[in-house]
Amino acid sequence: MGVTTLLLGLVALFLLLILAGMAYQAIGSARDARRYPPPGRMVDVGGHRLHLYCTGEGNPTVVLDSGLPGTSLSWRWVQPEVASFTRVCSYERAGLGWSEAGPRPRTSRQIVAELRTLLNHAGIEGPYVLVGHSFGGFTARLFASQYPEEVVGMVLVDPIHPQEWLPLAEETRRKLVGGARMSRYGALLARLGIARLVALLGSVGAARLARGVVRIMTVGVIRRQEQMVAPGGKLPAQWRPVVRSFWLQPKAYEAMAGQIESLPESAEQVAAAGGFGEMPLVVLSAGNPDATRMQRQEEAARLSTKGEHVIAPHSGHWIQLDQPQLVAEAIRKVVESARRG
Repeated sequence: MGVTTLLLGLVALFLLLILAGMAYQAIGSARDARRYPPPGRMVDVGGHRLHLYCTGEGNPTVVLDSGLPGTSLSWRWVQPEVASFTRVCSYERAGLGWSEAGPRPRTSRQIVAELRTLLNHAGIEGPYVLVGHSFGGFTARLFASQYPEEVVGMVLVDPIHPQEWLPLAEETRRKLVGGARMSRYGALLARLGIARLVALLGSVGAARLARGVVRIMTVGVIRRQEQMVAPGGKLPAQWRPVVRSFWLQPKAYEAMAGQIESLPESAEQVAAAGGFGEMPLVVLSAGNPDATRMQRQEEAARLSTKGEHVIAPHSGHWIQLDQPQLVAEAIRKVVESARRG
């Protein structure tokens, strides 16, 4: 066998493996879609559809927006509690969870425009109490600034702050570029079925083999994926495989990359939003914040003359999963304050 023939054979084998991986991914994605249909509605917002899940009755309507990799399932412990005293809607930003991929750039301004279109097209009328976790705090603040007549209260759950990205230091810029690059590499691995293969190996008890594939093929991407999905372990058991299925989809990684790349621009948009007068506002912080974090959370609470800062002593960053009752009570407090006018 000549060298040329050998090389052609290796190329053909490589292409065959790629096609097999893509077919495996397509079959698995179709199976996941049948197994895990969206619990809410898919609403067209102009070229793509977002998933919206609403429960309860009453006004004002509470709108829940999750952290950077989060979905409506991030609120599974909180939403039933809030639904006991008012209507509450959770959703996924474009590309995450059940929502379809959306246009770029994935700035907070674009996200706010899509959220408002989602609520309007779904017939969910205001007034709203906006609840944002982490990156979702950007959405809440910018929405309230752009549409103040529609928003009567806010709860910010361990939010990020514009000062974290402004001015953009060189080290921070490198981290953002690296995070976006890693997310796009994750999208490629998911598209080729590698992420799904790793999940399959883990599910059949071949954990050691799965770790070997991770080390060889993913350069740490799947390990980072596991860190992002880790809070899913605090969800009700029936929802954990659903969360894992989300992170076997290329669109989730592409959405992450788009949000990460746009963080400095989003921070500028939110920083220019200003304060909120006498709007009821509660800022919840994870336990044991350092001095800088404490200062920024206090500043966020002072965006309103009725702002309040509460520390969740037994929580990490995902307070809605660690202490969901605390989040629900903060929402109740803001809702009742808004009802009193």
